[in-house]
Amino acid sequence: MNKESNLYTFLFAIIMVLIVGTALALTSEVLQPMKKQNAADKKMIDILSAIGLNVSRSEAKSQFEKYIKEQTVINSSGQMVDGSAFDIDVLFQHRDKTLSPEEKKYPFFTAIKDNQTYYIVPMAGNGLWGPVWGFVALEDDYQTIYGAAFDHKAETPGLGAEINTDFFELPFKGKKIRNNDGQFVSVEVKKGGADEGNMSQVDGITGGTITSDGVSEMLFNTLKIYDDYFLNLNNITDSTLVI
Repeated sequence: MNKESNLYTFLFAIIMVLIVGTALALTSEVLQPMKKQNAADKKMIDILSAIGLNVSRSEAKSQFEKYIKEQTVINSSGQMVDGSAFDIDVLFQHRDKTLSPEEKKYPFFTAIKDNQTYYIVPMAGNGLWGPVWGFVALEDDYQTIYGAAFDHKAETPGLGAEINTDFFELPFKGKKIRNNDGQFVSVEVKKGGADEGNMSQVDGITGGTITSDGVSEMLFNTLKIYDDYFLNLNNITDSTLVI
C-alpha cells in the first residue's frame, strides 16, 4: 500500500484510535477498584469531619468503624426504610431530575464520640455555578448542631468557595434547627450577618449571596426530612421540644 496515500493515512489513524481506546478502557477497568476505594475513603473522611475528626485516607476505614455505630435510611416522609446508607449518593439523587421526592432515600449515620451520640446528616443543593453539598452533625437532642462540613464543585474563589473553610463552618456549632417555641426553622445563612442572639442564623458570605442562599435552601429542605423522622422516632410533637 502506498504510504503516501490518503487511504493509508486514514487506516493508520483508525488503527491508532482503536489501540489507544482499548488501552485506555483496559486501564480504566484495572483502576476501577482503586477509584471506588478512594471515593469510599473520601466519603468516610467527610462524614467524620462533621464531628470534628480529621483523618487520613489510610486510617479512614478504621476510624469510620470506630466512631460510626449505626447507619439508617429514611424516606421523604421521615419513615425508616431498607437500604445501605453508605451506598446512597445524595448528590447523584439531587442531580437526577427524574426522581420524585417520594423516590429519594435519605441516609444518616449515628456516631459516638467521647461517650456522646451524634447524628450525621448528608445533604446536597445548588450553588451559583454548580452543586454544593455537606454533612451536618446534630447532638442527641436532635436540634443542636454539633458540627458542619461543606464543599462545592465550582463556586467563586474568595466568595462562594469559602463555604468549605473554618470561617464559614465553625459558626454552625451550637446553632438550633428549632426556635424557642419548638418549631422547625432550620439554620439560615443570612445576608448582612446573623441577628444578634438568633440561634438559628449564621453570617452569610459577603459577595456570595447566591451560594449562601443555596446552602440555606439545602439545609432547610434536608433537615426538615430528618426532623420529621426524629419526631416520629420519639413519638413527640413540636411543643415538647421547646427550648
